[in-house]
Amino acid sequence: MDKSGTIIIIEDDADDQFVLEEVFNELGYPNKRMYFANGMLALEYLYSTPDRPFIIISDINLPQLNGLELRQKVQTDAELSLRCIPYVYFTTAINQQAVIDAYSTSAQGFFVKPGAFDDIKETIRVMMEYWKKCAAPNNF
Repeated sequence: MDKSGTIIIIEDDADDQFVLEEVFNELGYPNKRMYFANGMLALEYLYSTPDRPFIIISDINLPQLNGLELRQKVQTDAELSLRCIPYVYFTTAINQQAVIDAYSTSAQGFFVKPGAFDDIKETIRVMMEYWKKCAAPNNF
């Protein structure tokens, strides 16, 4: 985890991507943001970049490779797991089974995507501030 690293956002809804970009701009986080519409594109990026992203924020319901499958691949790949990238879900897929499935992948968080802009903004702020304060083994 590199606290100044790229924020990886995996979200297949273009409107949600737009809202998230507005939220990050209003909150003033300087981190570069990269958006991917499916898990496969995000995985290809993670394999190809030498960068250490700050955080992965992923929807669950995604085409090609869903958020749960992507998390499993990141967690079990020796090279990717050593980057210690926090993986959090940000989704409207809220039911008990979705939460159980998410935490069975050792996710570091499960955030319900609110409908109102200010609520989304507050959720992202809490998420970011928490991870900015956390230490990871590769921070030393």
